[in-house]
Amino acid sequence: MSVSPYPLSKVAGKGGMRNGFEPEGRILKRMRTLEAENMVLREQLTQNGGPVIKSGYLYRHKPYSQYLEKPWELRFFSLTKDYLTVWKTETDAVSNPRGDRHEVDTWLIHLEGLRDEKYVTFSIENRSGDIILRLSEGEDGGGGQSWVDALKSIGCVVAADSEEERVTESIDESRADGEITPSAEEVAGENDLSANSAAGLQHRSDKMFSETSTGGTILPQEGVSKTGDEKKHKEGSQADVSVLYTIRPSSPAHKKIRDSPLSSDEIFSQSHAGLFNLCIVCLIAVNSRLIIENLMKYGLLIQTGFWFSSKSLKDWPLLMCGLSLSLLPLSALMLEKLAACYEIPDRIMFLLHSIISNVAILYPSYIIHRFNSSLLSGFILIMVSIVTWMKLISYAHTNSDARALARKGEKVEKANDASTLDYPDNISIKDISYFMIAPTLCYQLGYPQKKTIRKGWILRQTLKLLVFTGLMGFIVEQYINPTIKNSEHPLKGSYLKALERVLKLSIPTLYVWLCMFYCFFHLWLNILAELTRFGDREFYKDWWNAKTVEEYWRMWNMPVHRWMVRHVYFPCLRAGIPKHCAFFLVFALSGVFHEVCVGIPCHMVRCWAFLGIMLQVPLVFLTDYLQKKFKNLMLGNMVFWFFFCIVGQPMCVLLYYHDVVNQQEPASAAYISHTEL
Repeated sequence: MSVSPYPLSKVAGKGGMRNGFEPEGRILKRMRTLEAENMVLREQLTQNGGPVIKSGYLYRHKPYSQYLEKPWELRFFSLTKDYLTVWKTETDAVSNPRGDRHEVDTWLIHLEGLRDEKYVTFSIENRSGDIILRLSEGEDGGGGQSWVDALKSIGCVVAADSEEERVTESIDESRADGEITPSAEEVAGENDLSANSAAGLQHRSDKMFSETSTGGTILPQEGVSKTGDEKKHKEGSQADVSVLYTIRPSSPAHKKIRDSPLSSDEIFSQSHAGLFNLCIVCLIAVNSRLIIENLMKYGLLIQTGFWFSSKSLKDWPLLMCGLSLSLLPLSALMLEKLAACYEIPDRIMFLLHSIISNVAILYPSYIIHRFNSSLLSGFILIMVSIVTWMKLISYAHTNSDARALARKGEKVEKANDASTLDYPDNISIKDISYFMIAPTLCYQLGYPQKKTIRKGWILRQTLKLLVFTGLMGFIVEQYINPTIKNSEHPLKGSYLKALERVLKLSIPTLYVWLCMFYCFFHLWLNILAELTRFGDREFYKDWWNAKTVEEYWRMWNMPVHRWMVRHVYFPCLRAGIPKHCAFFLVFALSGVFHEVCVGIPCHMVRCWAFLGIMLQVPLVFLTDYLQKKFKNLMLGNMVFWFFFCIVGQPMCVLLYYHDVVNQQEPASAAYISHTEL
């Protein structure tokens, strides 16, 4: 490999760069690095079964998911002579070459027809008779039949073709020997049947077996028992017939070098869906026992006063405050109309928009403090105010950029599958009203939208929302409240006792947090998206697989992540702020948001939430280091789960919620004694 057309003797040594070329030692080091990377790529190519025969996107069917989510998911597939590998996206295939591999081993392909009368659908059956994959071509209309042809090219068999050829050959041989004389009606019936149809195949197979069982002299091929099982074969599936007729007694059973599924080389390439189901069953059984034991020992501890009381009825000023926040978007709209008609300096626009958006935070905070609202009412209002603040910032920032592009004679970039408007046609009440209701924090000149609203789907999701909200309330009242009421402040009492309280709270707080995520990010935002026909519904990614803390924050809350990247991170980089400083500012702003969300409804600002967010900055670097050092062990994922869910959240609950609950009802008046809990 030629690195430079100049001899190394002309390149500077330890003195650094000379004439724009690198030192010899640095070039040699780079060559060794490239050789090592090439070695790794060659090993990965060998592990994946050699050169790629076909690759592209297909829809994969997910069993038992039709009532919970979409049963078909788009995945990227790559086929070699030994493996069919699956990734979530084509980008994942680059970062994780191993992927989810399925070893090609005498597969039987079943053509299932068209999905939704559009897309070619087929399933893959292994030698054990199990359907391991059901696939369908993509919405672009390409790929289904070509994938079947590619699988046939490496030795896989299409069930309909193989069965019909086998049955036809057997009947033709018997007729040639004079053993079967078809009648005119049989010939006409066979001619009416399609050569590739499942009905024709079943008809001919049934006829062959019926004639054999009634005295015919058709002899089955070797490897198939002639006595006792003809009726069972007749009632069996086409796949059973194929396996019985292709596996001979002399066929080799061991053809390749293979590892055990749980070996270190194969464990991360196997599907663990069955073990996951076992964990779910065990989790349900264990927690059901704990719930029954708790109810038998302490009774039903739920008190409605915490969630709704006479004090909640006095929170009508908070309701009026929330309704009055709708005046702020109208003020921003009027300001943008003035800017579109007249030349208003950018500094004046920035000042006026800052006043409007900051009122969205300061005014609700004053109302919550002034009227000493209940915790739940104050939390809902402050969340609405923060969302309003972020939307107003995005609205002002986006229109400012669109205005700058209009001055240069350029147009704003348009989204795919969206009917966008040009600036200043977007400055309208209809546009800003849709943005304030839509499940997004980032304003743009048009959004991808669906054509219809599924009313039945909305009803089902609403019922789920009510069920999981009730489950959250049950866990809080039955487990979290009594534990906190009978605990000491974690920083003022015995540290051993505080550790015991933290571990006792870790599981119920984890359940509440997961229910909150499911209710808000999956159910509520999707319901809102369906009502507004909002098309982009990637409100979260698979954050549960996050290998680092940074990955988690990039995937678990996509609306906030996109807002931070769009309106904080990249503006800081464009302003000349170093990357690490911009990263730190993003975390600091996130910490302020969390502190406002928790501290103001609790009527106490302790900065524990802010510190909890900022202390994750070292965890970002720690988990990143662990993931790079131990790539296949998911050690960073374990560290994330431990510090974030087992220690971090219960500690924050104790620090804030302890003071709130014990201020409302002192520990001495707790209705469960400390010794019992």
